[in-house]
Amino acid sequence: AARSRGTRAEYLAAIEEAAARGPARASLDCGTIAHACAAAAIADKGRLTSGAAPNIGIVTAYNDMLSAHQPLGAYPEIIKEAARTFGATAQVAGGVPAMCDGVTQGQAGMELSLFSRDVIALSTAISLSHNVFDSVLCLGVCDKIVPGLLIGALSFGHLPALFVPAGPMASGLPNKEKARVREAHARGEIGRTALLAAETASYHGAGTCTFYGTANSNQMLMEVMGLHVSGAAFVQPGTALRDALTREAARLASTRETPPLARVIDVRAIVNAIVGLMATGGSTNHTLHLPAIARAAGIVLDWEDFADISAVTPLLARIYPNGAADVNVFHAAGGMAFLMRTLLDAGYLHRDVMTAAGRIGAYATEPFLDDGHLAWREPPEHSLDRDVLRSADDPFESEGGLKLLTGNLGRAMMKVSAVSPAHRVVEAPAIVFDSQEEFLARFARGELSRDCVAVLRFQGPKANGMPELHKLMPPLGVLQGKGFKVALVTDGRLSGASGKVPAALHVTPEAADGGMLARLKDGDVLRIDGVRGVLETHVPFETLMARVPAMHQADARGSGRELFRRFRALAGATDQGAGFFA
Repeated sequence: AARSRGTRAEYLAAIEEAAARGPARASLDCGTIAHACAAAAIADKGRLTSGAAPNIGIVTAYNDMLSAHQPLGAYPEIIKEAARTFGATAQVAGGVPAMCDGVTQGQAGMELSLFSRDVIALSTAISLSHNVFDSVLCLGVCDKIVPGLLIGALSFGHLPALFVPAGPMASGLPNKEKARVREAHARGEIGRTALLAAETASYHGAGTCTFYGTANSNQMLMEVMGLHVSGAAFVQPGTALRDALTREAARLASTRETPPLARVIDVRAIVNAIVGLMATGGSTNHTLHLPAIARAAGIVLDWEDFADISAVTPLLARIYPNGAADVNVFHAAGGMAFLMRTLLDAGYLHRDVMTAAGRIGAYATEPFLDDGHLAWREPPEHSLDRDVLRSADDPFESEGGLKLLTGNLGRAMMKVSAVSPAHRVVEAPAIVFDSQEEFLARFARGELSRDCVAVLRFQGPKANGMPELHKLMPPLGVLQGKGFKVALVTDGRLSGASGKVPAALHVTPEAADGGMLARLKDGDVLRIDGVRGVLETHVPFETLMARVPAMHQADARGSGRELFRRFRALAGATDQGAGFFA
């Protein structure tokens, strides 16, 4: 709060100025009003032209290729019909792109993934720039989509804004079995047909992937920050309860009592978000997204804040890859309502915050249908599955799921909640790679069967857009399974793929921006310590500085990468969100 005093005041002053101007609908000339409501239903045109009724702007990430976003196709009509019953109107203000890291993994298109967040923020701003809306409903679920929507909406922070999720798909092949099949394929024990059968049994229907990666971490964060209808995070799509929650979002967006977004997202809400991230062992991607979100609200968030909060926050959930269960099991065990209640009761969350639902205590209750009507009740008194969810006085661990690593190689993040304590400290010679393809080729040739720290550099935002490195996990898991001490050090990302192999991620400064990874060579001894928070090499500083740093040689053309040249050039530091706005 102290370091953000000036930037926060500047943001709030801009928001107050926008609020004073208000939506322009009532003062638009006749031709402009006609454009704004030309295609509206007859029942809505009178309300739109009068300017008296609230008008909800819907910003949607719908597409029907991605399972998480396919259910959103039906939402605008549900919202419009509900809005009418509450004396309001709703219009689709615009659409934003939604790409899937699970589809683009290992492909050139993955290099656009992180930057899609800022494209989504820009698209959200364009969608709302017509200035004819009184509130906003953001329809989005996955990785970069929710952070991008929130960053864009914060530029219109004088308006109330809620997020409307789709929910997870039904459980399929258990995640632990999926991981076993992937490692068997990496060892060459099974063919592509068996691998594809396992993957399609896991990802098999509409809804969000059920492991606890960025998509489901997004839903947790929206709940903890008070931007959902309470309890909306993990209700499955295509159910009567999910439709009722969507209608309730329309009701809240229709009322003039819902607080503006700028007042919901303040320093206390950001702290609550980090507490939720640490308590659940959430996605490492949010060490990029939360600083970017905070900065959009005038708040300066540092990785030291993550470290300080993690050190005093207990780990209360084990959802794959931190455990065997998926988010549906977590939800059935008590889910977000139980988690919120125990965090609130134990004093880990700020209570004096504004939320879309009014008080934050509302998020410690779970929704249900009472004779067809939406209602809320207390969660179970005790977790229904202590292997998945626990109370604050009985945690899995006394500290949170993410760890800040520092040392002479820079700063990095490690998802310790997914790593066995026996593997959290690795000291071994480095094997240095400049691409995933080089790593996979050397693994296939059997050259990595030894204690080693795989250093994959030139994967940061300035180098190639910071792709996620999903394809490294199965072979690294194979090496660990053979008894070797292995770890990964990279200026790239892993997110939900972060698993049982210790990984120092998001190393900053990145290799392409003067980082020390560019000076490492095969054989340099590295130490990754997820207990004490250390990332270092034993090579003397003078020796490192005497070396000529390696240069990035990648060809950033094809799959649209050439269009993002300026994004890469302007990308900020990873620990500041890796964006290009601030």
